[in-house]
Amino acid sequence: MEEVECVVVGAGVVGIAVARALALAGREVIVLEAAGTIGTETSSRNSEVIHAGIYYPRDSLLARFCVQGRRMLYDFCRDRGVPFAACGKLIVATSESENDRLAGIKARAEANGVEDMRLLTAAEARALEPNLVCTAALSSPVTGVLDSHAYMLALQGEAEQAGAVFVFHSPVEGGRVGEDGIEVVVGGAEAMALRCRVLVNAAGLHAPALAHRLAGMPEQLVPTAYFAKGNYFTLSGRSPFSRLIYPVPEPGGLGVHLTIDLGGQARFGPDVEWIDRIDYNVDPRRADRFYAAVRRYWPGLQDGALQPGYAGIRPKTVPPGAPGQDFTVQGVQAHGVPGLVNLFGIESPGLTAAIALAKHVRDVASGR
Repeated sequence: MEEVECVVVGAGVVGIAVARALALAGREVIVLEAAGTIGTETSSRNSEVIHAGIYYPRDSLLARFCVQGRRMLYDFCRDRGVPFAACGKLIVATSESENDRLAGIKARAEANGVEDMRLLTAAEARALEPNLVCTAALSSPVTGVLDSHAYMLALQGEAEQAGAVFVFHSPVEGGRVGEDGIEVVVGGAEAMALRCRVLVNAAGLHAPALAHRLAGMPEQLVPTAYFAKGNYFTLSGRSPFSRLIYPVPEPGGLGVHLTIDLGGQARFGPDVEWIDRIDYNVDPRRADRFYAAVRRYWPGLQDGALQPGYAGIRPKTVPPGAPGQDFTVQGVQAHGVPGLVNLFGIESPGLTAAIALAKHVRDVASGR
């Protein structure tokens, strides 16, 4: 049986960042990915937003790693030439009853360490975005967007330069915990078995299923997987806004917001659609809800202007209606299995948090 020091399962943005952090620390690393390339699921099916760290509970891993990760991400993009734009965003109230909630959002953001938040009157918001209709707004100038694929390629390049090896078309079918390490069974054309000292389960949507297939991992500590699909619709024509526009958050998500990519294309989403299997098709009939939601802050949206775009799926570990989840980084202190680190519920802001989260995973893998 072949042996390697560290195996990372999953080449999404967090898996790549973890491989980079381990390799830069001098560890021998192999990344096993079932697909044929990096970032084919959650990491490439999102808004590509660099989140500020606004909404998350104080002292949560979400808040901690989003704020740290965002600062590190901007530096990384500047230093490596990854395309990005710090365009800023407005969180908008569309009724007087929502105005007071903006102050609470601002207070939470500042408790998390988010910089430069500012409450705006409706007139001040319209001065920035003339097409906007609102009763008040909250400005976050440190929010931005980036080219997520260029970002993942840059992380992969640095991981490989540090010695990490990426192996594609290599689904991990199972494994077991032994006294001499963790064995993993790899399928695909080059089926094989590997023994490692460190196994990082960064399989995203599939992380709970993988944990269940590891003999010796306590079953009761594996969360149930829930899938919250988010559909996006793209806007025909020019974007009416130069900043991102978010409504006041709704249960299960941040509401149907407007984001812009680096080419100036506007898109709306994601909504929240709970599903029981992985399905990335966008039902055109869902556009009716989008028109109603968007017209609360942009009444000028014309009929027929929205086209089905794409969908992503949030890897939830809590069911519909439950309180929001935190990132779960489960190491030996939690489950008693030396060398195993499970990453559960790594949804947004995982793209923003990846570098900071990866350093934490590196430390957990080392027993710290």
